[in-house]
Amino acid sequence: MCGIVASVSTRNIVPILVQGLQRLEYRGYDSCGVAVYADGLKRARSTSRVAELMEQVSTDKLESGTGIAHTRWATHGAPAVHNAHPHFSQGAGDVAHKPGRVALVHNGIIENHDELRAELQAKGYVFSSQTDTEVIVHLMDSLYDGDLFEALQATTARLHGAYAIAAFCKDEPHRVVGARSGSPLILGVGKDGSETFLASDAMALAGVTDQILYLEEGDLVDIQLGKYWVIDRDHKAVQREVKTVQAHSGAAELGPYRHYMQKEIFEQPRAIADTLEGVEGIVPELFGDDAYRVFKDIDSVLILACGTSYYSGCTAKYWLESLAGIPTQVEVASEYRYRTSVPNPRTLVVTITQSGETADTLAALRHAQSLGMTQTLTICNVATSAMVRECKLAYITRAGVEIGVASTKAFTAQLAGLFLLTLALAQSKGRLSEQEEEGHLKAMRHLPAALQAVLALEPQVISWAEDFAKMENALFLGRGLHYPIALEGALKLKEISYIHAEAYPAGELKHGPLALVTSAMPVVTVAPNDSLLEKLKSNMQEVRARGGVLYVLADADSRIESGEGIHVIRMPEHYGALSPLLHVVPLQLLAYHTALARGTDVDKPRNLAKSVTVE
Repeated sequence: MCGIVASVSTRNIVPILVQGLQRLEYRGYDSCGVAVYADGLKRARSTSRVAELMEQVSTDKLESGTGIAHTRWATHGAPAVHNAHPHFSQGAGDVAHKPGRVALVHNGIIENHDELRAELQAKGYVFSSQTDTEVIVHLMDSLYDGDLFEALQATTARLHGAYAIAAFCKDEPHRVVGARSGSPLILGVGKDGSETFLASDAMALAGVTDQILYLEEGDLVDIQLGKYWVIDRDHKAVQREVKTVQAHSGAAELGPYRHYMQKEIFEQPRAIADTLEGVEGIVPELFGDDAYRVFKDIDSVLILACGTSYYSGCTAKYWLESLAGIPTQVEVASEYRYRTSVPNPRTLVVTITQSGETADTLAALRHAQSLGMTQTLTICNVATSAMVRECKLAYITRAGVEIGVASTKAFTAQLAGLFLLTLALAQSKGRLSEQEEEGHLKAMRHLPAALQAVLALEPQVISWAEDFAKMENALFLGRGLHYPIALEGALKLKEISYIHAEAYPAGELKHGPLALVTSAMPVVTVAPNDSLLEKLKSNMQEVRARGGVLYVLADADSRIESGEGIHVIRMPEHYGALSPLLHVVPLQLLAYHTALARGTDVDKPRNLAKSVTVE
C-alpha cells in the first residue's frame, strides 16, 4: 500500500527519495509527494505518477539533505493534491493559517482521528485535508517543545490504530524521527556512515544501502547525520540487529514484456523451480527446526489469509483433508478476529501472505495467539517480513518481487509451498508411504516444464479474450479442488478488466446462479479429467440449455469437444492433485489479455494496492 522513504544525509537526498518512490510503485498508490528542509518546509505533491513528481521536483529545484517522501493509497479523503502526503502542520492561535514547523508522512489508519481533530480545532489548528494523517502532524506540532523525538513519543501515546510515521521539523533540520505500530518501517544505514534512511520496504533502498534494520512493533526511531537511536514500546533503548539485505532493483525491470503482470505470469516456471529448490525429500525441517514436534502435536489446521492468498488456502484445504487427513478450516483474516470462535490449542495456525505485512492477516494471527493457539506457521514470499518474525515456523516461497497488483506467480508459489506442507503433515501422521512421496516429488519437479507447456496456450486464450472484452459480466465454475481456482479466475478478471465476475461450485448453478445465464454471460468452466468430470458435464449442459456460451479448460482425454456455444482449450496433460497450479495459468492469461483489449491499467488497477497494510 502506501510507501515511505526518508533520509538525513550530507548530500542532496531528493533524487534518492524520488527513486525510492519509483521502486515502491508496485505497492499501488493514487498520489505522491516529497517534502524537504530548505530554509523552511518545502514540498511537491501530485495525483499523477512518480515520474510527474520528478519533473515537478526538478522544476521547483527542490534540494536538501533532509527529506521525506510518500506514495498514498486513499483511505480518508479522495485522491487529491490537498490530501496527498507529506502534510505540514499549520499554526494555531495567534499564528493560525501560517506555515507550521512539522512535515510528516504516514501509512495506516488512525481510528481516533475525529476526537483528536476536534481537540486540535479547539486549539486553533486549521485543517486543509480530509485525512487522518493531518491530525498526527498538528498533534505533534502542538506537543513540540524543542525536541522532535519527545514530541513523537507524546504523539504516539495518543494514537489508536495502525501507523508507520516519518517526520521532520524545520527547527531541527538534520533530524528525522519515525515510529511503527501495525505498519512496516525499516531503517537503512548508509554505506559510509554519512546518511541514514527510513523506508516502508527494503526495495526502496535497493542500490543505496543493503544494511537494513527491521523495526519491531512499538519501536520509535531517531535518525541524524551518521547516527540513530531506537527505543521500544516501553521507551527503553534497544539494539536491533542490522542485516545485509539484497533487494535487487533489477527484478523490477520489464525486459521484453509489455506489463509486469505478463512478465510475472511467464516467470512462473522459474518461480516454482526456485521455490522447490533444495527439496530432496519430505521432512518437517523444511518448515523450521521445531517442525517435527509441532506437526506431531497438532490435530487440526486453521488457515488465515486474504484475497488471492485466501483462495490458495481454500485449495490447500482439499489437499490437507484428503492427503493428510487433518481437519482444516480456512478463514478470511479480516473477519476471523471479529467473531467468537472456539479455540483449540492443538491447532496449527497457518498464515498465507505474499508480502508478510498484510495488516488483516497479522492481526488475525495475533488474535489466534491470544486465544492460546501458539503453534504457528507462515507461507510467505518475504523472509524478512513481520509475519515470518512472528510465526514459529515458515516456508519461504521464492517467487521474487511481484510488481503487478494482481498476484500471479506469488499465488502458484504459495500453492507449491502448501502442497509441501500437506505432504509433510501427511508424513508426520503416517499417511504418506515412500512410494507416494516419490510420486508426489516427481510430479512437483515436473511442474516447471508442465507450466511452460500451459503458457504455450496463450494464442488460444487471446482468442477467448477478444470475446470477453465485449462483455460486462462473466461466470466461473469449478468443482472440488478446482472451485477455488474458479474463484481466483473470477477475481483476476474483475481486478484488472473491471468486468463483473463471479465464481460458483458448478453443482450450485441450479440453486440460483442459473438465473443469470444468457448468451451475454460467458461461463468459464475448469474441467480437469477427475472423479467429478461427469457431474461437471451435466452442469455444462444446464448452461447450454439456457443459451449460455461455455469456455472450457479441459484435459486432453476429457472428451469435451468444441462446437456451437462451446469453446474448448485443451490442457497439455492431467496433473492430478497438482492440477490447480496448471489450470489457474490460462485464467491469469485470460484476465490479462481481456484487460489489454479493454485498455485498462493492467499493473495498477483503479482503487487497488499491492501491499494492503491497513485493515
